[in-house]
Amino acid sequence: MTQMDYKYSLLRAPPDDFGQGPVLLHMDDMPVSLFAVLEVKRGDVVAWHRNALGFLNKLKVCSFMCFLTVSFLVAASYMLLADKKGLLLTPPPYRFGSLVNPGLGAFNLSASRDLAHIRLVVKSIVSRVEFHSGRRVPERKALVSSEPHMFSVIPRKFLPGVKNPCWYEEYTGNITSDPYEKNQYERFSKRFHALFEFLRNSFREHLFHRDGKLYRTRCLPYFYIIGQPKCGTTDLYDRLRMHPDVRFSISKEPHWWTRKRFGIVRLKDGFHERFPVDDYLDLFDLSAFQIQDQLSANVSRAADLPDPQRHIIIGEASASTMWDNKAWMYYSDNTTDEPPYLNQDFIHALHPDTRLIVIFRDPVERLYSDYLYFGETNKSAEDFHDKVSESLQLFDGCVAMTTIRSCVYNSTLNKGMPIRMPVGLYVVFLLDWLTVFPRDQLLVLRLEDHALNRKYTMNRVFNFLSLGPLTEQQEAEITQSPASNTRTESNRNLGPMLAVTRELLQDFYQPFNQKLAQVLQNNSFLWDSQ
Repeated sequence: MTQMDYKYSLLRAPPDDFGQGPVLLHMDDMPVSLFAVLEVKRGDVVAWHRNALGFLNKLKVCSFMCFLTVSFLVAASYMLLADKKGLLLTPPPYRFGSLVNPGLGAFNLSASRDLAHIRLVVKSIVSRVEFHSGRRVPERKALVSSEPHMFSVIPRKFLPGVKNPCWYEEYTGNITSDPYEKNQYERFSKRFHALFEFLRNSFREHLFHRDGKLYRTRCLPYFYIIGQPKCGTTDLYDRLRMHPDVRFSISKEPHWWTRKRFGIVRLKDGFHERFPVDDYLDLFDLSAFQIQDQLSANVSRAADLPDPQRHIIIGEASASTMWDNKAWMYYSDNTTDEPPYLNQDFIHALHPDTRLIVIFRDPVERLYSDYLYFGETNKSAEDFHDKVSESLQLFDGCVAMTTIRSCVYNSTLNKGMPIRMPVGLYVVFLLDWLTVFPRDQLLVLRLEDHALNRKYTMNRVFNFLSLGPLTEQQEAEITQSPASNTRTESNRNLGPMLAVTRELLQDFYQPFNQKLAQVLQNNSFLWDSQ
């Protein structure tokens, strides 16, 4: 099997009966079937030929039908062309079912400024909040069947005596050829060119012979910073990479588990060719070279002399890994409303000892920060309020039909929301991660604590990863450097969100925060004193 022989393919065409029902028109404010318009009484034809008025009426009907026919052909051609290109991330038509027959006030967007109405919407959502921990974890053979190439490349056992999960992979390519020629990370991003050029120049010297064959060292991350966005992941990443025992992928956020392995480069651009796991592993080659150099040096060292850099570990910091499973709707042939496999199922199957770091923030503040960061134009506190109101109504329409968890993972709903409100439902995602990983392999932090005492939180991280000790100077450099990725001056000038918006969001997130505090046994995750 070649590296691109995947089981997955884009979803089959919509069900045969989709689009074959009668097309409804509106005449005199009443819904009328298109076929009813066509059912012209035959007896009237003679009358039409007997007077000019009837003739004109016939012309109007014919013109109307011609207009409908041309419009239908144009629309059909557009849809067929778009489907052929395969670029638009429009969910399959039958996936819209969860948004049909909305609940209280959903889609009544003209009432988005009606505070009393939106408060009723929030109450409607909160009244339906339930948490279930009975997720069925897929068996390994099902995961292997869905991603055979991934599991054929990554072994089940790693090199002994090395803290980071690494292995030796036989290199079957031509030694004079470019090993990174087909890497799609470099193909789609110019900023990787210099890094891959350095890897090319170092690649051959890191190949080694054994039994007449060539081998290269391959590595997976030892730990992941999995989320959440706008919660301080960049600052945590910048400080952690200053530790002498820590290395990261050459891209801070590869987004491989959530997007690239499905062929999503940029969400607005749709699907491209899928990134094989080999391309993802290439991002760790620079760290793998350093681990290999340490292993080679250890061979010549006396057995009783410790090597201070023997335990180099590699991290990956895509803030989408915890929550983004939207691509499942486009590749899964499962007809349920929830993804059959989650990112963590594959990560656990490949490396069950993985360490996971999560940093949360008051979800109300997180959402506003997310809006300010990703919003493009016309940002304001009033516009944010309107988008919150619209998103609450959309979410209410979904939970009226199905479960909270299904709505959180519903790609159609998430794509339709003007802001990423479900990202702040932390406990829904956390409970799913805890179905495959034990609690002691997840370190959960708060941005508020990190901002208040960086030395405390960073030492928690160092202990969690079992990193070597630091000198006082090293610790000071890590903990006292300025914060990363803070709010820009233009965004600060927009001021805080409206008080009424904050009130709505606090009521919406409250039951989820309460469950989160219960799961983590820490009431600071209630964020009720902010």
